[in-house]
Amino acid sequence: MRFTKQTHACVRLEKEGRVLVLDPGAFTEEEAALGADAILVTHEHADHFHEGHLRAALDADPAAEIWTLRSVAEQISAAFPGRVHTVGHGDTFTAAGFEVQVHGELHAVIHPDIPRITNVGYLVDGAVFHPGDALTVPDQAVETLLLPVMAPWSKLSEVVDYVREVKPVRAYDVHDALLTDLARPIYDNMVGGLGGTDHRRLTVGESAEL
Repeated sequence: MRFTKQTHACVRLEKEGRVLVLDPGAFTEEEAALGADAILVTHEHADHFHEGHLRAALDADPAAEIWTLRSVAEQISAAFPGRVHTVGHGDTFTAAGFEVQVHGELHAVIHPDIPRITNVGYLVDGAVFHPGDALTVPDQAVETLLLPVMAPWSKLSEVVDYVREVKPVRAYDVHDALLTDLARPIYDNMVGGLGGTDHRRLTVGESAEL
């Protein structure tokens, strides 16, 4: 499987000529979802869900499909009947040849005064886990964790403890658009030094074989 980092929380997975894109949001390049056979969206926040990016991808390829939770599906399904699928915790499905399991139900707490919305994570081919905006721990081993390294709802100690709890073989940073270059070495040292796993970071557009 080939993994390519896009801006912020968006990633692109490729296998046997098929393309799966996760969370092409407003911080992500306009073309991030183009060419995708399937798109997964974890939740409705704009940095993960951009309706224009999804519409462009589905217009460009009449066979492309989306899997997401109800709050997102309701905003786009009418325009693409039969191509937007609603999923929730515990569901399994096949998208563009990738086997996907759904884990989690709620977004992490941003502040007690802000109501929590729904959020799901996706475990792809039993190996790569994208949790969206939550520190969800799947009930099975994870080889590659796409780690939301910096967010308004988290602190660095929680990120480190999350890596320790999931115990992935490796962790790649995502959800990092708000992290400045000045802060990156601090995060690298903390997550890499204390997380207990092989911690890696790709630049936007850079790829790795998983």
